[in-house]
Amino acid sequence: MSTENEGTAVPPAPSAPPVPVDAPAASTPQASEAGAPTTPIPPVPPHASGGAQGPELVHAGPAPAYSSAEGGAHQGAGGTPQHPGPGPEGAWPPPQAPGTPLYADGGAGGAGGAWGSGYQQPAPKPKNGRGGLVAAVLVAALVAGGLGGGLGYTLAKDNDNGSSTTLSASDSGGSVKRDAGTVAGVAQKALPSTVTIEAESTNGEGGTGTGFVFDTQGHIVTNNHVVADAVDGGKLSATFPNGKKYDAEVVGHAQGYDVAVIKLKNAPSDLKPLTLGNSDQVAVGDSTIAIGAPFGLSNTVTTGIISAKDRPVASSDGSGSNASYMSALQTDASINPGNSGGPLLDAQGNVIGINSAIQSTSGGGLGGTSQSGSIGLGFAIPINQAKYVAQQLIQTGKPVYAKIGASVSLEDSTGGAKITTEGAGGADSVEAGGPAAKAGLKPGDVITKLDDHVIDSGPTLIGEIWTHKPGDKVKITYERGGQTRTVDLTLGARTGDS
Repeated sequence: MSTENEGTAVPPAPSAPPVPVDAPAASTPQASEAGAPTTPIPPVPPHASGGAQGPELVHAGPAPAYSSAEGGAHQGAGGTPQHPGPGPEGAWPPPQAPGTPLYADGGAGGAGGAWGSGYQQPAPKPKNGRGGLVAAVLVAALVAGGLGGGLGYTLAKDNDNGSSTTLSASDSGGSVKRDAGTVAGVAQKALPSTVTIEAESTNGEGGTGTGFVFDTQGHIVTNNHVVADAVDGGKLSATFPNGKKYDAEVVGHAQGYDVAVIKLKNAPSDLKPLTLGNSDQVAVGDSTIAIGAPFGLSNTVTTGIISAKDRPVASSDGSGSNASYMSALQTDASINPGNSGGPLLDAQGNVIGINSAIQSTSGGGLGGTSQSGSIGLGFAIPINQAKYVAQQLIQTGKPVYAKIGASVSLEDSTGGAKITTEGAGGADSVEAGGPAAKAGLKPGDVITKLDDHVIDSGPTLIGEIWTHKPGDKVKITYERGGQTRTVDLTLGARTGDS
């Protein structure tokens, strides 16, 4: 809504043009002898001036809780917005009142000749003051035009005997109905079950992420990196789209899976959990809908498709902490910092994944000054895996990981996952009595397949193993001494992130 001239009374127009008078020497507008003020020219808006490194996988959030407002109004040395100061009497444009919003970059005009640039009022012509006369005549003409229009309407109204054929446009396009299969229908149903999560550590650091209702008891599923700041004595809250905000606590978190479960304190009784889909049945090209709080903009809905499945992703928050591994669903739905932990939905509104990471062209990492947004490469944890992890966290508070009992190199490669000659901290690279040892695997073996999935590196192998549960039987294809071999292996279990 424009505020230009809002609340300003319009002066009455004269019944006849005033007699011309000599223009005064000063440039300040003066009222004519007939009492009609000369209409000032409205102020011209200030001039709107125009104002990487290699790719990196980072978590899609949380968004920084506080951001500086850059690119707004021009500021002085003390950070105070600068408004054009009062100019000399009769200067153009006139001084802007303090507090008035400035256009674009907050300037008060400038060179360039573009719309909004400064305008210099021509010097008033001497002698007869015809400018004031012309303005008064124009006002009178406009009023006369308005009077004629009003008179015509009155006469037509008085002569209307009920036989008028005047047609009026319909004031309604019909009832608005959003079918369940449309994006609007899905969003309308899913939004009330999503929350914006704010996590704050004991030293005041934190950020914003997203989560969704998992059950009627008040459990909310999100990413580990969204709530990590609040794990050890920090503050945690969840806000629904209707504005209701609840304090929450961390029930359990899995750093490796990048999954966490929180629980609302004094949870409402009318929670509606989102329906979980089957991520194994997702196909490339399927429609996707992402809900989250990108850069703190809560309840944002974006759309796209499944761009790829089983995408090996090792992601981190750029802080040097341990990475998370996933065999991800890739989507081109716009995902940005703050979308983390939010649901990735299919066209029917079923949750098929948890938005977790994005490919970034920034070299600064999450939270850095060079942090970038979506480039159409987002990654979500498949819901079949996340559901299993969430249930474990609710039951025991600790994650349970499937394992093969062997250490593999985490270096980038395309030849497979090589079992190292030495494990972490000098331990054996193949755990004695573990699944790999029982299957006959040895240091130096290169694993190239897990079931039908090609393994090109250690992180890919870890991501694939973690899509399974302890006790699952898998087929391992590996190379040793130039020969390819295949063996069956039963996955073991590891509890906790240590």
